[in-house]
Amino acid sequence: MTDRGFDLGDRLGEREEGDLRRHLDPTESVETRTRFAEDPKGGPPRFGEPALVFASNDYLGLAGDDRVQRAAETAARTVGTGAGASRLVTGDTHLHRALERDLADCKGCEHTLVFSSGYAANVGTVDALAPDVVFSDALNHASIVDGCRIGAGETVVYDHCDPDDFAARMAERERQADADESWLVVTDTVFSMDGDVAPLERLCDVADDHGAWTMADEAHATGVFGADGGGNVRREGLTDRVDVELGTLSKALGAQGGYVAGDEDLIEHLLNAARTFVFSTGLAPPAVGAAREALRIAGEGDRRERLWANVDPLRDGLEGAVFEVPGDSQILPVLVGDRDDVLELERAVRKRGIVAPAIRSPTVPEGTARIRVAPTAAHTGADVDACVAAFREARSR
Repeated sequence: MTDRGFDLGDRLGEREEGDLRRHLDPTESVETRTRFAEDPKGGPPRFGEPALVFASNDYLGLAGDDRVQRAAETAARTVGTGAGASRLVTGDTHLHRALERDLADCKGCEHTLVFSSGYAANVGTVDALAPDVVFSDALNHASIVDGCRIGAGETVVYDHCDPDDFAARMAERERQADADESWLVVTDTVFSMDGDVAPLERLCDVADDHGAWTMADEAHATGVFGADGGGNVRREGLTDRVDVELGTLSKALGAQGGYVAGDEDLIEHLLNAARTFVFSTGLAPPAVGAAREALRIAGEGDRRERLWANVDPLRDGLEGAVFEVPGDSQILPVLVGDRDDVLELERAVRKRGIVAPAIRSPTVPEGTARIRVAPTAAHTGADVDACVAAFREARSR
């Protein structure tokens, strides 16, 4: 009989040979200092010595905040541990509606819709809009890429953060376009591996010139940028020019889930047509409660100031150790280039008690391997000094 199955052993072997095979290494807690265990497979984890974590997207340190944890507990006790069904069936609770009102206030828009994840929000939104053409930044997140694969008639990729190349590609497409084509421009506002910020206003200018809609992913900006943590779109005064704004509740807000923000027609269309919303159980109430409290803290407290007070000296220290650290955000990519060199650097800083991941192709382009360093508001000055010292020692060994 012909074997029409899948040789997954060979596939894993190929990943192993390319240093691309990944493992699940459990962590004891979501804190700035915690213990890790090597992948235990089916057994219990055996934790080693604690290490400082500079790899988390919990930028404001809210995942371990007592107030956020109490809000999650209260939601579980009063509403339930799970939503029980799709929100279009019975899973739409007063907590979901309250969070959506709070997000709309934070974003300065008419309405928001909460999804089970930021990934689901991106894929579901592009698919529901079903644009004839998407213009997508070359370094957009995988969830945007997958949304384009599923929902776009055609995807045109423009050079990273390059409004001139974007304008040229739009002009070229205009010459062959049908009059009734729908166009969508999609960009991250803060790029997760490069730490740079998209030139939103210039992108909006070009999009407006061609009558296209603009969609901005604020995953790494919500809670971090802007006077009230409203993100880059609001900080730059572009709320009325960005047609679709979305993001996640799982990074600076320390919870889980995603959201889309926009006008009433957009949200009504998505709750009817976004398959990742329609056919998914509603976001778990504890995550909703946690996100709502985290949003309040992010808007009212000093967490953002504490974060930036760690970002600047950490960047200065890494650059002082003769590392190249590009970007304009709380994400600090330490560029190395070579795949083997970046893995060696990752191991060296890990031996010195610092957890920061090596990022290499295909996550980033070949030859641009880097260590992604991400401080949080919960790190102390001593933690930052320890991180700099580990990189300095690893460089000079």
